[in-house]
Amino acid sequence: MDIKTATALRRLRLVSAPEAVSFLLLLTCSVLKRTTDFNAVPVMGSIHGVLFILYVIFWADAWNRTKWSTGTGLLYFVLSVLPTGGFFAERKLKREAEDAVIASRARKEGIVNA
Repeated sequence: MDIKTATALRRLRLVSAPEAVSFLLLLTCSVLKRTTDFNAVPVMGSIHGVLFILYVIFWADAWNRTKWSTGTGLLYFVLSVLPTGGFFAERKLKREAEDAVIASRARKEGIVNA
């Protein structure tokens, strides 16, 4: 894995958890808006919107660089629109990055020809 691909995956991983947290906070603020006088939806909506746009940009870049299959690429997008999906995406991306490092070391040591 080259450095640009690793960087693209890292950026996507780093934005996925905050995007999930902002989504959950936005849902909480929506409920509070309906049940109390507390209205933080405009603020949380803006924060979540920016994080979601960043996620989509980083997702497209990672998909382009890693050459994921259509199913894998769509899985990461679907995880972005589920309330807790960002946490699963972050964990899956971390595991994928660790596997790539292990494979790279194995190729370097001549254990694997892949």
